[in-house]
Amino acid sequence: MQKTAPKKSIVIIGNGISGITTARHIRKYSENQITVVSEEHPYFFSRTALMYVYMGHMKFEDTEPYEKHFWTKNKINLIQSRVEEIETNKKNLKLSNGQKLKYDSLIIATGSKPNKFGWKGQDAKGVMGLYHKQDLENLEHYAPNNQMCKRAVIVGGGLIGIELAEMLHSRHIPVTFLVRETSFWNGVLPQGESEIINREILEKGIDLRLNTHLKEIVTDENGRVQGVKIQDTEEEIPCNVVGLTAGVAPNIAFLDGSGIETNRGVLVNSFLETNLPDVYAVGDCAEQRVSIGKRKAIEAVWYTGRMMGETVAQTICGNRKEYKPGFWFNSAKFFDIEYQTYGWIGTQAEPNETRFYWEHSNGKKCLHFSFDKKSKVFLGVNALGIRLRHEFFNRVMEQKKTIYYVLEHFKEALFDPEFYPSHEREVIIQFNQEQNTELSIKKKPWFKFFSNTTPGS
Repeated sequence: MQKTAPKKSIVIIGNGISGITTARHIRKYSENQITVVSEEHPYFFSRTALMYVYMGHMKFEDTEPYEKHFWTKNKINLIQSRVEEIETNKKNLKLSNGQKLKYDSLIIATGSKPNKFGWKGQDAKGVMGLYHKQDLENLEHYAPNNQMCKRAVIVGGGLIGIELAEMLHSRHIPVTFLVRETSFWNGVLPQGESEIINREILEKGIDLRLNTHLKEIVTDENGRVQGVKIQDTEEEIPCNVVGLTAGVAPNIAFLDGSGIETNRGVLVNSFLETNLPDVYAVGDCAEQRVSIGKRKAIEAVWYTGRMMGETVAQTICGNRKEYKPGFWFNSAKFFDIEYQTYGWIGTQAEPNETRFYWEHSNGKKCLHFSFDKKSKVFLGVNALGIRLRHEFFNRVMEQKKTIYYVLEHFKEALFDPEFYPSHEREVIIQFNQEQNTELSIKKKPWFKFFSNTTPGS
């Protein structure tokens, strides 16, 4: 796509992965004027790296992947301010710094905010999430060490909660983890995987309380956290910090009165267009009017945010493109256990599915496969403690390969098989026993192990 002469003023609200990917790709395809507005921080940084700053593995400036001159060089104007009002009839933004911005095209990429459920004390000093740079600053202020913070309580059992637990644990701060589900993240993970994570959390010395609900946050006379109360038992747990990580919701309150249609998020079609011309939404704040396949209408995931940004940039630059995210994939880390998922594998098997679950004797590794009951076509896999290749699973799902093919070629699916135990032989032996099959391992030339060495991304 060739660059064209300047013709549009494009404003992007939000400088997370979705907004900045949009800006970068618009610049790649055009000479349009680009302005990014964010009140959080003037420069794009990796939110997923915030935990490593607190843990001492990197400095905050190391989370910024681009040098300061990158933005000037690429003619991307950055404004640190809050959008207070959008006058869509005039294509005008009012900012908290008093500035007004005109736009020809507007992209809403404001991400998420932590869920709050009206708990007493939820806005007290020492209550925070782990979503923004300000959360990191608050954490350093209220929990710099185990002398200033005798205990922290985390409310909510998702990925952000486990990251926050690991961060606090790294500074030897005792942590109590309140999880309302009966097993960790069992709204996403099947039972086997969830139980492995339960054990990992407990082995790290975390006080994991399953099936436990927060009643209120107790504060002192200065409005600072001093404890939490548990529903039903009325137990009070003394603490100095409360991490609210009970999920997220799209950050869209500022759109009230704008005429932009919202539900839980900003409603968009498959082209990421809102109900108003020249207004788009991407990332965590976007909600598909019609869900794409088995995907959720709102996907608060780094990977999908990036893909949305790449897609909408094409549309804005004259190549109207539908958002087609393809097969589901995601990755995370639970303390020392890496997690990857490819395809569709929910908490329970669907009527058309057969499941195969293998767990290592050390209780820290597992593979969980899903395949069609009749055709045996591979549908999805979860992996804990074993690193897999994105490219392999994308290919087998596109080509509708069977579970037999996947297992017989499983050495090709492994990342770094020459350095780590691969376990494919014992996996196939168990599968043959359970499914009454006679699968064997297909050998792969050794030199091919050194190609495509990027793990699931």
